[in-house]
Amino acid sequence: MTLHVALTHKTSYTYDRLIGVSPQVIRLRPAPHARTPIISYSLSIEPKLHFLNWQQDPFGNFLARVVIPEKAEKLEVTVDLVADMVVINPFDFFVEEAVKDWPFEYDADLAQDLKPYLAPAKPGPLLSAYLARLDRRSRTTIDFLCDLNRQLQSDVDYLIRMEPGVQTPEETLAKRSGSCRDSAWLMVQVARNLGLAARFVSGYLIQLAPDVKSLDGPSGTDVDFTDLHAWAEIYVPGAGWIGLDPTSGLLAGEGHIPLAATPAPASAAPISGSHEPAEVTFDFKMSVTRMKESPRVTKPYTEEQWQAIRVVGEKVDERLKAGDVRLSMGGEPTFVSIDDMEGAEWNTAAVGPMKRRLAEDLARRLQTRFAPGGLLHYGQGKWYPGEQLPRWAFAIYWRTDGQALWEKPELIAREAPPQQPTVADAERFAGALCRTLGLPETSAMAAYEDAGHFALVEQKLPANVTIEDNKLSDPAERARIVSVFDRGLDRPTSFVLPIQAWHTQDRGRRWVTERWALRRDKLFLVPGDSPAGFRLPLGSLAWLAPLDQPHVLPRDPFSPKPELPERRTLMQRRRTVTLEAPPPPASGPSEISGSVRTALAIEPRDGNLCVFMPPLEDAEDYAALIAAIEETAAGTGLSVHVEGYTPPSDPRLNVIKVTPDPGVIEVNIQPASNWGEAV
Repeated sequence: MTLHVALTHKTSYTYDRLIGVSPQVIRLRPAPHARTPIISYSLSIEPKLHFLNWQQDPFGNFLARVVIPEKAEKLEVTVDLVADMVVINPFDFFVEEAVKDWPFEYDADLAQDLKPYLAPAKPGPLLSAYLARLDRRSRTTIDFLCDLNRQLQSDVDYLIRMEPGVQTPEETLAKRSGSCRDSAWLMVQVARNLGLAARFVSGYLIQLAPDVKSLDGPSGTDVDFTDLHAWAEIYVPGAGWIGLDPTSGLLAGEGHIPLAATPAPASAAPISGSHEPAEVTFDFKMSVTRMKESPRVTKPYTEEQWQAIRVVGEKVDERLKAGDVRLSMGGEPTFVSIDDMEGAEWNTAAVGPMKRRLAEDLARRLQTRFAPGGLLHYGQGKWYPGEQLPRWAFAIYWRTDGQALWEKPELIAREAPPQQPTVADAERFAGALCRTLGLPETSAMAAYEDAGHFALVEQKLPANVTIEDNKLSDPAERARIVSVFDRGLDRPTSFVLPIQAWHTQDRGRRWVTERWALRRDKLFLVPGDSPAGFRLPLGSLAWLAPLDQPHVLPRDPFSPKPELPERRTLMQRRRTVTLEAPPPPASGPSEISGSVRTALAIEPRDGNLCVFMPPLEDAEDYAALIAAIEETAAGTGLSVHVEGYTPPSDPRLNVIKVTPDPGVIEVNIQPASNWGEAV
């Protein structure tokens, strides 16, 4: 972000007659240790006839010594500067190991150099009492300084005080109020009495109106403004001079531009000098103006700028089309949390406690913006070495022809609050889905956890532990066992509907199902904690020769395809056939009819009813099955999560994916073939 501001500060002294003016010392040039980049600076003096010499005082501050040889009736000092308001992290430093905890002592040589900044004024009774009340427990030096700064900000009310001079610490504590210079001088004296080198700083404070209001705290100024300000600096070996602003309770940032830093306020006055006796009218004006401001996340392009960009984009499209240039463009913007910038999931970790919830919310907002009739799919994403399970992934699929793939977004359940469906709900949904597809209601098969496997697991546990407190070293395995036994091994965990799309020339498209025949009397899932659709006992189904296996082969994504049928046409696909598989052979291999090897699973899990999609060869079948699931959800009043296999790659469908990456939420934007699709 680039944000340049111009600051103008005009100070004028108008006398009632021509008088002699002594040499004036002006301390209005940013000090050498100012961290805010100063792009340009100018100092103008009236009267025109004067002599100006730039100097540095014993503390390194810039001084303009102005000699006015003739009598004058006005003295005017004008400062113009341009500052680059680059964001400055006030904690961007390292302290030396010897002083990382407070209290600490400076080494002898350094203490000698800091002697002017270590000498406190004799404390009065109020300051002594205040020092006695301070929390002096040992802690890190940075924590101590921040606590002290906040303490003074809380104890002293800020007021605008136009009287010249600085209050003593006793006056400030007695009144419990003061100007910025009064609070700064109190901070200096408190720090010195605690053995810390401190100095008084006079400078400019630039405060800019925020682009957006704060969600959970004060938003600051409503308008841009600047003023002369005062704060304190404390010397910490390794870090140097650290700016502390007791008026706000914050550390000095990019808006604090120091002009003079000295042991005492008098030697930091902006202008000092004398003149012959006369009546004086004092006036000053200060302003800050934004000069160069680039678009940023919190303040994007204006509507006028955006319209101009759109016009240019359309013109580029026209030229590309005229030249038969065919391009596509995608993007991968990333998002971070505004509330938890220090959490591991927003710095190094790919997943965390809040990232999934925020990603789901982001996915739904993207669906509203790009795909109002789209399907939100809850699936699995990347799986990296060292990670126990694949990462989660949200995907939004929608039809490029504008027809709805999923009409009612409220039928896709939110993860929070959980709906807490039961196995009975899953059975009811499975029966209703069978009716919607024209299948017998008994087509769905109850699926159980493998009691034999978990009985063996239980037998292997030490005799003096329980299932709930099984002492297994792998936390995931430990939780998995507890979860399975909590649900019970004698009740179904899900319902499985063997289903496959069948295309014939004479009867068109239809769904086929069969009753899976297994050696065991029930359908037992492969042990694990993945969705039921990933744990189907496919290896226990009837043996088929390799050439007879009904492989699901995705269609060529580049082959010509007709438009997807309208949604109501898809909903009319009710012609089905149910195949009964024969029982398994008594022994030995044999050719057995068993063509359906894919299944849809319905499972209550993690507080929601999850529908696991089977792999399908083309997008038309996927859209038809999704339409049937939505109709079933509406009829039963059960909102669902659609998970499992995603639609096959097809140019008639667009997709946006929202996935976790280390420190961020990554969004994979759909490829756009023209400007209109991109925006």
